[in-house]
Amino acid sequence: MNILKDIPELVKAEVISPETAEKIRDYYRNKGGQSTNRLFVVFGILGAVLIGLGIILIIAHNWDELSRTTKTFFAFLPLFAGQILCGFTLFKKPDSVAWRESSTAFLFFAVGASISLVSQVYNIPGNLSSFLLTWMLLCLPLVYVMKSSIASLLYLIGITYYAGETGYWSYPSSESYLYWILLSGCLPHYYLLYKNKPESNFMTFHNWLIPLSVIITLGTVSKGTKELMFIAYFSLFACFYLLGNLKFFTHQRSRNNGFKTLGALGTIVLLLALSFDWFWEDLRNNDFQFNAIITSPEFSASVILTILAAGLLFLQQKNKPLNSINPIAPVFILFIITFLLGLVSPISIILINLFVLAIGVWTIWDGAKQDHLGILNFGLLIIMALVVCRFFDEHLGFLIRGTLFVSVGIGFFATNYWMLKKRKTNE
Repeated sequence: MNILKDIPELVKAEVISPETAEKIRDYYRNKGGQSTNRLFVVFGILGAVLIGLGIILIIAHNWDELSRTTKTFFAFLPLFAGQILCGFTLFKKPDSVAWRESSTAFLFFAVGASISLVSQVYNIPGNLSSFLLTWMLLCLPLVYVMKSSIASLLYLIGITYYAGETGYWSYPSSESYLYWILLSGCLPHYYLLYKNKPESNFMTFHNWLIPLSVIITLGTVSKGTKELMFIAYFSLFACFYLLGNLKFFTHQRSRNNGFKTLGALGTIVLLLALSFDWFWEDLRNNDFQFNAIITSPEFSASVILTILAAGLLFLQQKNKPLNSINPIAPVFILFIITFLLGLVSPISIILINLFVLAIGVWTIWDGAKQDHLGILNFGLLIIMALVVCRFFDEHLGFLIRGTLFVSVGIGFFATNYWMLKKRKTNE
């Protein structure tokens, strides 16, 4: 059915007025224009990046045959070209998103190319982390001068790579603490997107990339007391999940809510990983020193994130009944209690399995209540994942494992059949 073709018939039958018909036509014209503009922005960015990379490859092909002066000229050529494009955009095309984003993307890569080429020509010493840091600091102003979201996204990727280089691959010769200051540099732009363009694709990309960047980088904090990082990560995922439950995100599609999705998946994955006994055996065998623990960066990270998560949980639940709490939200508190019990007792592994089971059952119940097959099957998948983990548990016999698999399979068929039958009855 094409609604635009049916408009004359609807007007003739007096179903809608001519004024309403014109409003519908205007809506779909604007909607089509927005789609075209989005495609133009995407192709403009891709074109700028490909042109920049192509120029670099052409220069690289004849690089060894060029004199130092010529090399220096070509090293700065992409940078000059990018600045000219950005200047033209600011003065002639200030309202064009396609021009703004594509010219900024070109200049962003031109800055990195110029730094690396000049360093190679004049044999300037340095390493990858210092190169990334210099590149990102030079390009951060582009986010605000050009009001460019692609520059913000590329900056986030760059500082995440910088944190990985310094905190994972080059440790202990370097530290990644500077990442957290660098991250704050792009947050004002994220706030401006939230205020001015909350439904834009760039906002959605930031909703996913910011939490992903933090998740990847948090592990660089770990030094000696690595066990505490599980508390830090549970609290971090709780923060993301609770942020994803804010009013702004609840009115958007689930695919746009990276905070809630990553918070929920991260919590469940950690619980499943800790449903085995390997972690708890190591925890009971470790000889922790109190002074070493409270002075460790892992302890500081855990305390800060736990306080943030507890504050968010309190703010969201202070005027609501306790039975409205999603069991994923308070897992970070339950895990701290379980962690302390795990220092002296093997009961912790039982509690972890019960947490996963409770989350799965609650998700199934919530999906049935909302008449949402996706949520219901997600709950069944959680339980199935727990059963698969127990399949590899050598402490359980084959009969028990087989019974668990059969039970979950029957549950899949029964719940979906019941839900579909309920829908047909309501129709």
